[in-house]
Amino acid sequence: MHLHMTRALPRTNFHGSELIRCLADLRLAEDAESGNAFAEKLGLWIHFTDAVTLSAVHNDSIAGSRKLQPEARCVARSAIGIEFDRIRAGLIDSIMKSCSPKLGRTHIALPAPPFELPMDLAASYTPYRRFYDAHQCDMQLSVYPLRVNARDALAKASPRLKQLADLDATFETILRERESKLLATVPVLLKKRFEQLFKAHQQMLVDTQQADNPAGWSQPGAWLARFCNDMQTLLLAELELRLQPTVGLTEALTGTSNNDKREQDT
Repeated sequence: MHLHMTRALPRTNFHGSELIRCLADLRLAEDAESGNAFAEKLGLWIHFTDAVTLSAVHNDSIAGSRKLQPEARCVARSAIGIEFDRIRAGLIDSIMKSCSPKLGRTHIALPAPPFELPMDLAASYTPYRRFYDAHQCDMQLSVYPLRVNARDALAKASPRLKQLADLDATFETILRERESKLLATVPVLLKKRFEQLFKAHQQMLVDTQQADNPAGWSQPGAWLARFCNDMQTLLLAELELRLQPTVGLTEALTGTSNNDKREQDT
């Protein structure tokens, strides 16, 4: 039970995520300490009254719903898996295409390059901030119902898995505000990358005694093209972070189905 619970709620370990590693690679965030235990990290976020709520859920949910037959659980697992793959693929496609317009159009359009010189960095970054915010909203609207559906499938599978679903729902409620604030800092940090790349571009022009050419900023290898690629990398990492709890819930359902099969074989 403990193994599945930690898998289903990996977002409590925000600092150990691929997203943080990407931010560190871009020199936008320092590596977080990795030695803290799961309970210690969680304790920093959960108020005493929330801990009481968790305890009540843990104690009361054992007498849950009736256990589904293995065949019904297999159908539920398949349906969740298909929905998960569809939503994940759709979000990845949207991120890839919007950050690389040559791949096709999406409902979230990449901002037009700021061609005016001298460039106001703050004003020029604002459209990219909105672009990132739009993708975050897109992810939230798609991933949340997917997670709810996965919990519903677990709740119907067995009393033990209903307990896990109840715990996941409670943790989500407790951590939602904290997580939202953490993820909202990503586009703020990304502004630093925008500024870093442009200033490095300006320094290169000084060193090589070249005139600037805004029309070439989006060419492969140019500073703005590199920025869009970095933005795409962060969005994909954030998507995987947001999907991790649903992955854990689905794995819990799959693990139980595998146990059922072993029981039938014996």
